[in-house]
Amino acid sequence: MPKEAQTQLHGMLGVQEDDGKGVYLGLPYMIGRSKNEIFDFVKERVWKKLQEWKEKALSQAGREVLIKAVVQAIPTYVMSCYKLTKTLCDDIKALIRNFWWGQRGTEKKMCWVRWNKLCQPKSEGGLGFRDMEAFNLALLAKQGWRLIKDPESLAARVLKTKYFGRTNFLNAKLRSNPSYLLRSLLEGRRLLNKGIVWRVGNGTDIKVWDDPWISCPPSFRVSQHAKMLWPDARVCDLFDNHSGGWRMDLLSALFLNHEIQSTPHGGLRMS
Repeated sequence: MPKEAQTQLHGMLGVQEDDGKGVYLGLPYMIGRSKNEIFDFVKERVWKKLQEWKEKALSQAGREVLIKAVVQAIPTYVMSCYKLTKTLCDDIKALIRNFWWGQRGTEKKMCWVRWNKLCQPKSEGGLGFRDMEAFNLALLAKQGWRLIKDPESLAARVLKTKYFGRTNFLNAKLRSNPSYLLRSLLEGRRLLNKGIVWRVGNGTDIKVWDDPWISCPPSFRVSQHAKMLWPDARVCDLFDNHSGGWRMDLLSALFLNHEIQSTPHGGLRMS
């Protein structure tokens, strides 16, 4: 939109112009190329909170509680919607790490243990601090799971209409110029795809060759070493309608033995 038209529209609506870096409901409403610049306010919030505590005499146990209960919670809301860059996550990690080791002002403190070690569970010798990148992906995967479990929610319906109207979230593809929100959610989907498996019911919605539906990691899919079924075959096509179980002749002809054992109930009759 031309600058003159923007100015006229702002005057008609009675709103102020800004540089596109505003925040609405805690999230940036415009995201450009520089993600570090757009989301720098998250790092700024962490830094300000840590500055409030740095001059106080705190034990390491006290610093641990503050980090886990307050500081690591600051980026949670933004991370549940957008993928922060590795640079930004590293900067936040550095701020937290320096605070943990007792740094004050510009002084430097020796870090006696690798931060990755401290991020491990206490049962494995760590302290249970969050790995910011992994936590970010986990939150995005959780949002993706919500879209899958509740496709009639407002967010799911809006995203489906705008980005993947002819398919579902699990099979959505990136089109030209997608929003950063969609890119972020699809990053979370990559984590979901590592362990998500269909629960077989009537089998009408599960594709035999394309969908993960057997308990055989890492892909949870059957191999296509035989082509006795059409490409779009559904799991329900493998059922014996009379006995209520599997058609063992088809399973034996189509799948490897370990794949048969990995089907629900191991290829046995299903109740």
